[in-house]
Amino acid sequence: MIVAINCRNLTHHKMEGFGNYTYELVLRWIEWHPEVQFVLLFDRKPKVDLPEHSHVKKVIIGPPTRHPLLYWWWFEWSLPRVLKRENATVFFSPDGYNSLRSTVPSIITVHDINFEHYPKDLPFLLSRYLRFFFPKFVRKAKHVLTVSQFSRQDIIQAYACDPNKISFLYNGSNHQYRPLSPEQKVKVRDAISGGRPYFLFVGSLHPRKNVHRLLSAYLKLNKSDIDLVIVGSAMWDKQQFNLNEEQKSHVHFLGYLEKSELVGVMAAAFALTYVPYFEGFGIPLVEAMRCGTPILCSNNTCLPEVAGDAAIYCDPFDEEDILLGLQRLRDEPDLREELSQKGLQRGEEFSWDKTAQEAWDKLVLTANT
Repeated sequence: MIVAINCRNLTHHKMEGFGNYTYELVLRWIEWHPEVQFVLLFDRKPKVDLPEHSHVKKVIIGPPTRHPLLYWWWFEWSLPRVLKRENATVFFSPDGYNSLRSTVPSIITVHDINFEHYPKDLPFLLSRYLRFFFPKFVRKAKHVLTVSQFSRQDIIQAYACDPNKISFLYNGSNHQYRPLSPEQKVKVRDAISGGRPYFLFVGSLHPRKNVHRLLSAYLKLNKSDIDLVIVGSAMWDKQQFNLNEEQKSHVHFLGYLEKSELVGVMAAAFALTYVPYFEGFGIPLVEAMRCGTPILCSNNTCLPEVAGDAAIYCDPFDEEDILLGLQRLRDEPDLREELSQKGLQRGEEFSWDKTAQEAWDKLVLTANT
């Protein structure tokens, strides 16, 4: 069997959702299956190292996909030629994109369809591209994976899909995420917040992540001695956060952090405050749970499904409700301890090994039908 995999998201130094998902699955598959030939497809030189094996071939296909027109060219013209040349048995696309012209059976992962609900949150051409092509990608695929029951139902309803064609497999979390000792927490807090405890947001600075409302709610806290740390880089437009000098001393924008740094920042946080108004999964929730970090998160889309009883919830469109959640975390130590313990238990339920194995089983089934 020859398995071709879209690895475009491993070409970026700053790997986030799609890149992490791709990496965690591909790393396991090539280690577990030396009997299979893997063809890893990139649109430029990869920035992420994968082990070198004789059964793994890395192929760079142009042009680099930096624009919707180039997406179309890459998937509809460049990719089909390479899949045919490599005699691929099956094509796996972990970011949901597909080739409509290729005759190779495909299995894709559609993480969410936020662009159907909030098209104006994306640049105009990208939004138009996604809304035009993704229904076609889903119809073309032999099987579709997604990352939550919420996303599965959303895709089925939006695209009138056969429910048997779509499976959901929860994301996992890296085992590097774990609790820190009190002394280790002090060291991390000294480095990033002057020793003060901090609420934490982790995620790309995309409109749907709702950072503006979180920040506005945080600034309403009366005489708070808890800072706010925001980890993540801007997706497209540089969002403006207008803060005075006093506020700037308590709000820390750290930009993108490598996993080795983020592990400590997550585990040392007073609480994770994660209030997007649309998500397909929300990996920071699982990372926080594995660290025993209490969670405040939105009460909509997939987030209650993922966090369960290990979080308290708020309306992401209501700043006062977000503020109430922050106040509860600040003022109720017993609640924080309860959430921490429940999170440690629930976090063990999310495993990349399990996700990779179940995804592989679906891929093999796709290749053989």
